[in-house]
Amino acid sequence: MSNILAIVGRPNVGKSTLFNRLIGSRVAIVEEISGVTRDRIYGVSEWNGIDFSVIDTGGYVKGSDDIFEEEIRKQVEIAIDEATVILFVVDVTIGITDLDTTVANLLRRSKKPIFIVANKVDTNSRANDSTEFYSLGLGELYNISAINGFGTGELLDEVVKEFTVEGQPEDDSGVPKISVVGKPNVGKSSFINAITGEDRNIVTPISGTTRDAVDHRYKLFGFDFRLIDTAGIRKRAKVHEDLEFYSVMRSIRSIEYSDVCIFMIDATEGIQRQDLSIYYIIEKNHKGVVVVVNKWDLVEKDTNSMKDYEDNLRQQLAPYNDVPIIFTSTINKQRIHKVLEKAMEVHENRTRRISTHKLNDFVQDLMQRNPPPAIKGKFVKIKFATQLPTHAPAFAFFCNLPKYVKDPYKRYVENQMRAEFNFEGVPIRIFFREK
Repeated sequence: MSNILAIVGRPNVGKSTLFNRLIGSRVAIVEEISGVTRDRIYGVSEWNGIDFSVIDTGGYVKGSDDIFEEEIRKQVEIAIDEATVILFVVDVTIGITDLDTTVANLLRRSKKPIFIVANKVDTNSRANDSTEFYSLGLGELYNISAINGFGTGELLDEVVKEFTVEGQPEDDSGVPKISVVGKPNVGKSSFINAITGEDRNIVTPISGTTRDAVDHRYKLFGFDFRLIDTAGIRKRAKVHEDLEFYSVMRSIRSIEYSDVCIFMIDATEGIQRQDLSIYYIIEKNHKGVVVVVNKWDLVEKDTNSMKDYEDNLRQQLAPYNDVPIIFTSTINKQRIHKVLEKAMEVHENRTRRISTHKLNDFVQDLMQRNPPPAIKGKFVKIKFATQLPTHAPAFAFFCNLPKYVKDPYKRYVENQMRAEFNFEGVPIRIFFREK
């Protein structure tokens, strides 16, 4: 089960500031005017060992003639529908407004875990003022100041109790879980139908025909895995959904449930911003990935078309571009089984365990060929390394001065490890720790 935290509320209560605080980066634009956040913003956070996705929504407005505000309202409603936990942010300096009451009524119908978050509580008097929000009838109130971090730790302690812990035992836990993700209308359902030989999923030229995450046990041609697709018929009432936002929501659920992601893009359009959003979510969740360039039959080609396309694609996927790229046509069933073969190879790479003996041989060779550069006349000496007991490959390098190991050298070590041990298609994490 995926862990998704949605931040909702009326405009200008500090939702984007809280989002930036939770993910530890200034990704969302913050201004003292309403309506700044229009595009949906996604990030990944961790608290008490539990990873979860965070979604920053725009300020909820109802009955507005502004087309942007109307789209924001739709997207907030989608976030409420799809999120695991909802943070309802209110402004203690303003108090309860009509819009706050409107949002509260909407949340009350959702039956999701809801946390009322009174923001901008910087003084004791403001803490006393916040008690009026209990009248909204949505449960416990949490006072925070998103701008300086006050109260956010206590809030997250309670929020993560509502999440599932990664690695909990599930049925068929030994069977690889492979998801097919990508933006609408790139051919995900056609791919599922082609490899299963059945019209399991409805396929139309209309973006967003697929809706809910469904998985199939695939046991053909020597393969055995669970194949996850965001399949199902769109509900008539949801025809006017914001499909870009909803496709990312669906992808988050599929990605977090899977071991390896078949990441599909449209060859005729190339990789776009929405594609990259999904790709980065795969990387941040430490999942294996196979990049599939679909609809290759529709592209005009010359001698070097495929190589040039792949080189350009890897530049756009940098710095994490050590991934297999396969060109397919699901209509012609071209290379579709090669995609499955490569996905299983990536799963093997993701579950590979490197013995401490081999790692330390690698460390010795590394120190002889290219040790970390000296800083302030001090030399970093890596003593030994070990693989950590995590679900995705992670390694600890023990040395005398870990704070002097800079990012360029960390990237160099990662590249050398990829060349030595083959982690194609798998994000790996490297930590330098004091011996």
